[in-house]
Amino acid sequence: MGFRDCSNIAGTISTDTAVAVILFAIPTVYGILMRQIWITETGGPDVLKMQETADPIPHNGEVRIRVEAIGVSFVDVLCRKGVYPGMPATPLVPGLEIAGTIDQVSQGVGDLKEGEQVFALTHFGGYSDVVCVPHKQVYRRLDWMPVEEAAALPVNYLLAYQMLVAMGSLRAGDAVLIHQADRGVGLAALDVATILGADTFGTAPLSRHELLRSRGLTHVVDMTKEDFERVFRGERDGRGMQIILDSLGGVYWPKNYRLLMPTGRLINYGLNSMSGAAKRSRRQWLRGLIMLPYYTPLKLMRDNKGVLGVDLNQLWSVPELQQRWM
Repeated sequence: MGFRDCSNIAGTISTDTAVAVILFAIPTVYGILMRQIWITETGGPDVLKMQETADPIPHNGEVRIRVEAIGVSFVDVLCRKGVYPGMPATPLVPGLEIAGTIDQVSQGVGDLKEGEQVFALTHFGGYSDVVCVPHKQVYRRLDWMPVEEAAALPVNYLLAYQMLVAMGSLRAGDAVLIHQADRGVGLAALDVATILGADTFGTAPLSRHELLRSRGLTHVVDMTKEDFERVFRGERDGRGMQIILDSLGGVYWPKNYRLLMPTGRLINYGLNSMSGAAKRSRRQWLRGLIMLPYYTPLKLMRDNKGVLGVDLNQLWSVPELQQRWM
């Protein structure tokens, strides 16, 4: 989905289902103030405001990019609600992934040049006409790659690769459960798992099952109608899962842990079940925290299970890892 008029952004990107597969294009206009979308305070879509400012100047080791498309991730939605751990204080400019053209290169950058078409990870600030980014977070776009697809790559697919391959040690034939498989990270994880030959399981609303099956998902459950733990354990003859990607947290933590087979890995990367309201809900968070599991080393050893946590945005200081995965 594309947007050429930035005035339409605020109402569109702020729905709970708007994830990184939704993109908008920002026309590059030289000689005028650049535009940014700000979260002025936490709340609903109306807290997103457009502001104008001068073009930034890249610091040593940075390149400046004229942005043509951005990715909209669920992190942006959580920041708008004020429930993303470690988010900057409001007001802030959201946005973690962009694509565009380099128009300025500072000192200390030897591998990129002006005029190159690129995509990049941004440590917030991506909802802008112009962005300065450390050169190690910038990747060249392949000639065949549309700008919209390039902008959707960094968060979703890097995160999926980190969880399944770098940390999950996925092998062909492994049973992988992907929660919220119809969302941005879920679809990326489904692609990666399918390519690597996994037996894929997922949770998603019934209206999304046909899409997911067309993308290669072999087993799917609507959690509002069925107990995924019971259904999937039955389909696996009681064996459980090798890998579970948990974007939900809260009340689902113990169910996912129980569903792991011996040597299985539970990979936590979200708390979406605790962030349903427009603003932070103390009741939701308290209910989720009550279900917070306590894994002792002795219990993990006895169960032969692993519990891992992932937050791609916290790897900003080690870009060499992301470069290796990309």
